[in-house]
Amino acid sequence: MLLNAIPGPTPVYEDYTRCIHCGLCLNACPTYRLWNLEADSPRGRIQQMFRVFQGELTGQAGAEARIGDGFVEHIEKCLDCRACETACPSGVEYGRLVEHARARIERSYERSWLARAARDFFFNEFFSAPHFIEDAARLFRLYQRSGLQAVARGIGLLKLFGLAERDGFLPRVDDDFFFGRIGSTFAPVGPRRARVAFFAGCIANVVFSGLQEATIRVLTANGCEVAVPLEQTCCGALSAHAGFREAARELARRNLAAFRLEDFDAIVTNAAGCGSALKEYGRLFLPEEPEFDRAQTFAAKTLDVTEFLADLGLTAKLYSRPHRVTYQDSCHLLHGQRIREAPRKLLRAIPDLDLVELPYSEICCGSAGTYNITQTEASLELLAEKMRYARSTGAQIVATANPGCVLQLRAGTSLHRTNQDVLHVIELLDRALAPYENPTAG
Repeated sequence: MLLNAIPGPTPVYEDYTRCIHCGLCLNACPTYRLWNLEADSPRGRIQQMFRVFQGELTGQAGAEARIGDGFVEHIEKCLDCRACETACPSGVEYGRLVEHARARIERSYERSWLARAARDFFFNEFFSAPHFIEDAARLFRLYQRSGLQAVARGIGLLKLFGLAERDGFLPRVDDDFFFGRIGSTFAPVGPRRARVAFFAGCIANVVFSGLQEATIRVLTANGCEVAVPLEQTCCGALSAHAGFREAARELARRNLAAFRLEDFDAIVTNAAGCGSALKEYGRLFLPEEPEFDRAQTFAAKTLDVTEFLADLGLTAKLYSRPHRVTYQDSCHLLHGQRIREAPRKLLRAIPDLDLVELPYSEICCGSAGTYNITQTEASLELLAEKMRYARSTGAQIVATANPGCVLQLRAGTSLHRTNQDVLHVIELLDRALAPYENPTAG
């Protein structure tokens, strides 16, 4: 078995042995906090990965047998939230290791024909073609608007097929898709302070069109010319996290070609998961590959929108928003990109907004890409704990910086009846651009 069968850079011996088994990662790991099992902790998973690596390295007979059900179960139960990286004193790049473990699983593990076909379509084809996303969104919109969803819920059909909990995570599909705005350029309000390219992502264009529009309004209000490059596509994060590394590399190639880096001061995104993936494009290619240098430059120009605005400084007038707000750290913003203060700085800039800290904000909410679909029970356990802490703050609004987290937390407020709104930080800034109207006044 050849190590280079997985495309791109491959972890080496030192990447695994950097873990010194100190245990400082344990309390940071959501799955270890849930089950208190060493095999579902970062150091436990690294040990399992290392055994597979050793078998491959030595060409040991039966190395493929190490990719068994137990290994797959423990690796797939990981949220890849990377909180362990923040806690680790030795600099272990856990996210990189778990992505390669999942790539090894995809290469060697025997799944059912149906499971493999579904995964191949979803991670190889679906995200690479906007028409697949639009067609699926129209079908789900019909399901939601026609009353079929209400009927399926009412007669217990979803529960019968074990889909009731997953249906609760299904977002409301937009009436108008943001895909129609891709290829446009938006002029700044007042003198131009920066020219940026907006990375719009994929699923957000059919369920978060309002957030996309709000992002452009906030950027232009603060003196930014915003271009939305036409040929951009999915960032590749979900494919990379699932072990479909070549699919992620192909999506990266398409984005590298779509963005004329010399034309922009920055590439900005409002999705923490996308931003983390874009900033790590250099990890997808070997130094000798032709894409490597451009991937490094692309990564260096990519900024989360909160990071970009906090550095640029807000110049647009913000009006009073007398709300109590708590902030949930998005894992791939805090742990993947190491950005903590920027979103809080922007929230504090809104007059009369009372920002209260959320206990254990650094622990994952359970969204984690497709985790709430593939590991629904664990996701719901994490969400229940998160909503208990959110309720304890007395906040009217829970803010976060990633669309996936917004969806998860909105499901949580509904399930646990916390009577709280969930908004992206940028949506709060957008609302503060206009005078506050009290609906109970008069």
